[in-house]
Amino acid sequence: MNLPNKITISRIFLIPVFLIFMMVPLPFGTVEAAGKEIPIAHLLGAALFIIASTTDWIDGYYARKYDLVTNLGKFLDPLADKLLVSAALVAIVDLDLIAGAGWAAIIIISREFAITGLRLVLAGEGEVVAANMLGKIKTWTQILAISAILLYNLPFEWVSIPFASVMLWISVIFTVISGWDYFAKNKQAFVNSK
Repeated sequence: MNLPNKITISRIFLIPVFLIFMMVPLPFGTVEAAGKEIPIAHLLGAALFIIASTTDWIDGYYARKYDLVTNLGKFLDPLADKLLVSAALVAIVDLDLIAGAGWAAIIIISREFAITGLRLVLAGEGEVVAANMLGKIKTWTQILAISAILLYNLPFEWVSIPFASVMLWISVIFTVISGWDYFAKNKQAFVNSK
């Protein structure tokens, strides 16, 4: 297994650690920021999410630079993204960190299931679909939105800018657009299927 694939797998293994920081009551106390009591464990979880998210760029960079792109990597990389984003969204909804997160989570996770299904159909025909530019924009807008939410909209909270909310809905828009694009470009998978 090459280095980019190992980095991708490390992203998957960071997910349960991230969830422990977010979901398990840990005795780290709280910190006051922008008039809110924020659990330190949540801020550590946010940092872990951001670190895990950056591995998406790192594994892709190494895979392209050193010509280490593999079918396993094309499969694992988007899967790791989907697992990380889905876990974070479920934690955000469970902790009620932002208004509208339930709707956003349903749309985002539904799109991910649909695209995974499409990838499985295409894989059955011997075709592996790598993420395209819209898919990458979708992923990064989701990561920005989730990071802002997990950081309790800091530092934007101090100047009353609803950055986390705005980014959440921008990410939903890109989620829908990129999902539509994947299906439009691969509709032959359904036309040709028996």
